[in-house]
Amino acid sequence: MDDYQMEELKIEGRNAVLEALRSGKTIDKLFILDGCKDGPVNTIAKEAKKQNTIVQYVKKERLDQLSETKKHQGVIAMAAAYAYAEVEDILENARKKGEQPFLILLDGIEDPHNLGAIIRTANIAGAHGVIIPKRRAVGLTSTVAKTSAGALNYTPVAKVTNLTQTIKELKEQGIWFVGADMDGKTMYQLDLKGPIAMVIGKEGEGLSKLVKENCDFIASIPMKGEIDSLNASVAAGVLGFEIVRQRLS
Repeated sequence: MDDYQMEELKIEGRNAVLEALRSGKTIDKLFILDGCKDGPVNTIAKEAKKQNTIVQYVKKERLDQLSETKKHQGVIAMAAAYAYAEVEDILENARKKGEQPFLILLDGIEDPHNLGAIIRTANIAGAHGVIIPKRRAVGLTSTVAKTSAGALNYTPVAKVTNLTQTIKELKEQGIWFVGADMDGKTMYQLDLKGPIAMVIGKEGEGLSKLVKENCDFIASIPMKGEIDSLNASVAAGVLGFEIVRQRLS
């Protein structure tokens, strides 16, 4: 699960990590040597907690494996290749364009190529932004940036602690949620116009139970072949462009 984190910008050593945290750089994850409790490391851990950064305590072998400089001093930070937006920035993006909000929420996408491809699709489909969860999902790595083919420069991506809570808050603002799942009603039978958010589940697993329960509609993509599922980024493209088609009509 940590392989994709290794593609992010690594910051090693106590001073460098503390400086990065204090400068407001977006740190996706912080690795600290398990059992290390000295002053500087405690300061780093406190600073990370203040910023809601995920901290993982690991053995020295793990840090040595992650380290490029071999001078990690018990701490390695993984910084995002791009800064994250806030959910409010995404809604403001829609307001500025005078359009009904069109959002894409991702329920635990782990493959950076999938995330990059979805951000690219989001941009082309005119979605106002993408929302991803903080845990158990890929962040904005350099691979994501490359795969998005420049879309990350234009399409804001927000990272939230609790996807279900975010869905509930956005529902209060009049946004409807459509989840992609094989158990749903064929997407062509659903009214997907108006302020809408499309929710795509994790590769191979689909939507988590709680997220699925909080969707207003569940849409299935008609499939005629021998295999029964689409790649997550392809599913996002197919359902996303059905939303585009309905919005255009």
